[in-house]
Amino acid sequence: MPFREINSKMVEAQVIPGQKMYSQRGAMLAYRGEVSFTPSLTGGQGGVMSMIGRRVANEQTPLMAVEGSGTVMFGHGGHHIQVINLTGETLYVEADRLLAFDGTLQQGTMFMGSQGGVMGMVRGQVTGQGLFTTTLKGHGSVAVMAHGGVIELPITPQRPIHVDPQAYVAHHGDVRNKLSTALGWRDMVGRGSGEAFQLELSGQGAVYVQASEEKL
Repeated sequence: MPFREINSKMVEAQVIPGQKMYSQRGAMLAYRGEVSFTPSLTGGQGGVMSMIGRRVANEQTPLMAVEGSGTVMFGHGGHHIQVINLTGETLYVEADRLLAFDGTLQQGTMFMGSQGGVMGMVRGQVTGQGLFTTTLKGHGSVAVMAHGGVIELPITPQRPIHVDPQAYVAHHGDVRNKLSTALGWRDMVGRGSGEAFQLELSGQGAVYVQASEEKL
């Protein structure tokens, strides 16, 4: 169920009978055909236990199930929208950045400390993203929100990427991430560059970076 980008702030999805998709509640802008919108009490795939896990991890966002036959246009808050197509890999993204995604994708949460150890947990606190992040795995499409435009940067074993934690949107692939610091005596006396923390991503995959340091 791929998304078609109408412009940088709106996407259109084809709704096919027998296939379900999920979106943030209130993200529907317009639709054609016989389409229903139902609040998803479990917040996506995975059932009740998955729902409880996301609530415990504070990665629960109000979702609605979209079913029927027709086309639906989505957008939210005038945010920039980036469509990411998954071919079996796992996407790591904050729950509040999800606009819509295929119902076939398996939804879960990941403890930040499992990628980057203690610094992974520190990263979650420094960036305000908490100790957990949402994961979507499988074959399908995901529409995520960001401030300004988004660029996809490939990550290879030979060339890790350093990203401002506030500009980070999501990543996928076999990627390790950790928070690196560049604190020195200049930072201690207020003469630093303002880039004391960077998120280092290494391995094989891609990271999505927004054109802003503003959180949603």
